[in-house]
Amino acid sequence: MVTLEKNKTNAELAVELAHLMQELRNFTRKYIQKKIKEHDINLTFEMLEVMGCLWRHDGLNQQEIADKTFRDKSSMTYLLDNLIKRKLVKRSTDKNDRRNKLILLTKEGLALKDILYPWIADVYGLASVEITGEDLQNGVLLLSRMVNT
Repeated sequence: MVTLEKNKTNAELAVELAHLMQELRNFTRKYIQKKIKEHDINLTFEMLEVMGCLWRHDGLNQQEIADKTFRDKSSMTYLLDNLIKRKLVKRSTDKNDRRNKLILLTKEGLALKDILYPWIADVYGLASVEITGEDLQNGVLLLSRMVNT
């Protein structure tokens, strides 16, 4: 449990918040990687992040996925090529711009969500077990304000 010092500046508190967010990310990453390994699923955490992005917004182009997952386009090419080899996504020509390739989930990619999403819900459920919905909403609003400054 974190105890807050009253003499910290907003900048110092923001740094502490960012550090704790990274700790939460590491906790969830380890939990999900353990589940993936236990169930012998051939997927890295980075690939899972791309899949999660597509489960929320299927049919994005490579640059949009890179932006949403905070990756550069070249590393995204590698991740997408590996997801295509695993038959979880496919590239499709954009009907509005033939130069643009859209990334679409395959039937297997959609089915994987049914396996993985409950684990994601479990880990965030564990992380928020003693936190009210109102506190979570306030946290979302706070982070949104910080990001959109």
